[in-house]
Amino acid sequence: MSADVPLPPLREIIARHGLSASKALGQNFLLDGQLLDRIARVPGPLEGETVYEVGPGPGGLTRALLGAGARVVAVERDRRCLPALAELAEHFPGQLRLIEGDAMAIDEQAEVGAGAHIVSNLPYNVGTALLVRWLMTEKWPPWWRSLTLMFQKEVAERIVAKADGDAYGRLAVLAQWRCEAKIAFGVHRSAFVPPPKVMSAVVHIRPIAAPEGVTPAMLERVTGAAFGQRRKMLRQSLKSVPGALEALAALGIDPSRRAETLEVGDFVAIAKVLGQG
Repeated sequence: MSADVPLPPLREIIARHGLSASKALGQNFLLDGQLLDRIARVPGPLEGETVYEVGPGPGGLTRALLGAGARVVAVERDRRCLPALAELAEHFPGQLRLIEGDAMAIDEQAEVGAGAHIVSNLPYNVGTALLVRWLMTEKWPPWWRSLTLMFQKEVAERIVAKADGDAYGRLAVLAQWRCEAKIAFGVHRSAFVPPPKVMSAVVHIRPIAAPEGVTPAMLERVTGAAFGQRRKMLRQSLKSVPGALEALAALGIDPSRRAETLEVGDFVAIAKVLGQG
């Protein structure tokens, strides 16, 4: 297949290769070309840019990214999908590099270098774990320029939530302490094959300047303790973190409050005080 010959419809490729979404791998295939192009536009112009994609499956989003002019490094652990992806690589010479493997075990920066955009319809079963890993990288600014990720709507709302809301928790703090996070648009369950039981949304995240004197490890420890017992007062939930109650006192934070009432900046301040101890 050459670049002069139009790509066949994605449904045809899926049928020809006998592909079906694997529940065990958290797969749900997107087939709507207009929707896929819309996702590819979220990071901005991609002509000549490097994009890292996790779980491309049969390559629906991949073809949209390639069509936008991106160089794509795609990690896929389901070898059933590799022949379909190889067709895309042939159609877009020099633009697509495939890595067969588990995204949780990949050194992404070593594979793509600095300055890549991450764009992915993440597999449900590893999506949150990958997001936290990308958000909490030690070096900042990070190796990635932006994250454009598909999540279940409930998870997307947790990422962008504000204090005192039901969705607000550890994920919101980790996403917002040194990033801007927003929901780009929602995606109806009917857009997927097979349709999941829940709605989805595309989240766009950009890194911003990081607060000084705060380490990702300390912030993770504080938020993990605080939201691990979110119904309890801070004096109870944070007592397992040495120095945390003293930090609350130093900052004038009432220890009878609960974790969901603290702003992102409050958690950053607590982690900073603890880091100075």
